[in-house]
Amino acid sequence: MPEEQRVIFHCDCNSFYASVELLRYPELRGVPVAVCGSPDDRHGIILAKNEPAKRYGVQTAETVWSALRKCPGLKLLPPHHGQYREMSRAVNAIYARYTDRIEPFGIDESWLDMTQTWRLFGSSPAGVADAVRRAVKAETGLTISVGVSFNKVFAKLGSDYKKPDAVTVIDTENFRRIVWPLPVNTLLYVGRSAQNTLAGLGVRNIGQLAAAKDEDLRAALGKLGPELGAYARGEENSPVRTADERPEIKSVGNGLTFKRNLVGEADVRAGLYALADEVATRLRAHGLYAAAVQVLIKNPDLKSISRQKPLPWPSHLAREIGGAALELVKANWSLDAPIRMLTVTALNLTDGREGRQLSLLESERPRNEKRERLEQSLDAIRRKYGKTSIAPGNVIKNDIGLEDIEIEEKP
Repeated sequence: MPEEQRVIFHCDCNSFYASVELLRYPELRGVPVAVCGSPDDRHGIILAKNEPAKRYGVQTAETVWSALRKCPGLKLLPPHHGQYREMSRAVNAIYARYTDRIEPFGIDESWLDMTQTWRLFGSSPAGVADAVRRAVKAETGLTISVGVSFNKVFAKLGSDYKKPDAVTVIDTENFRRIVWPLPVNTLLYVGRSAQNTLAGLGVRNIGQLAAAKDEDLRAALGKLGPELGAYARGEENSPVRTADERPEIKSVGNGLTFKRNLVGEADVRAGLYALADEVATRLRAHGLYAAAVQVLIKNPDLKSISRQKPLPWPSHLAREIGGAALELVKANWSLDAPIRMLTVTALNLTDGREGRQLSLLESERPRNEKRERLEQSLDAIRRKYGKTSIAPGNVIKNDIGLEDIEIEEKP
């Protein structure tokens, strides 16, 4: 790579959950293996699979019954999230020997800015990447794929390009040949919805995206459109952030697939308010307020809808966030129709000093000091005794799995 270019690695642990499990069960290495939640608790979704399972077409996030139809001999293993976190820390500690500029992207992926340090460890960035790959394999038993490039987006493409246990270099000389023929959905941040929208413009590969006009992309995808076009042209230049340079949190989401279908207002209310309670707790921990709320609803056939609405004023109270979420469900879903999964997400986050401007006919936001004190007291109790130490009665005694809630924060 040219001397003046940045050198960014993207290191991706191959089949991470499944690989960690196979360290415990080495006799299963040649057998199709998948890690999944408990089918009995309706968490029967594939979380990870090994290479033999991939060859049968088993995919992450598909249902267990679907995976078993493809691969009747599939060995199913339960997840051990504590072990995954420990192994993630161990792998990142190896990366830290090579640079102090490490930005995790999920539990099994990290970007490394090697611009200032790669010469300390080898004669070329590719050689150093290979040394990192060998070190991880020797010390943890896991394999990684490493993408080496001049920006984060192409580095991630490189780690995805060749798997497992491989190094791929994408530089200014070869990126048009390697990257542009790839399907557009292989580019970071191009999800299914954006892919379908781009297909309507005749954009199906990254090269076509690079050639598209910004005004057309903006008309189709809003602000994201021109950003994706810049990524395709290799113009992404965001820094690799260290742990003390945490990116601004733009949303806090909280979702759960329930042990049984929710039917009726009592079920839906219990699910939504438990989710909203977790979201509100995390908002207060960050000193943030939500100006809007989004709800994702998924039925037993895995069909989903997503709706959002602004709040009258920014809030970090569970009652207000949960109330808005319930209004969204009532307005957009029949409460008699079964619900398999719900997600509540706080959007348009502020630090509380900003919000929508009041009109002349409106009064200032009514401050519910009693409710503020109550929810802050709950925070203190949970910090001291654990998050499950106190909860609403419909959460303590429930058969829908409210103890399994997971938080998601999106930068």
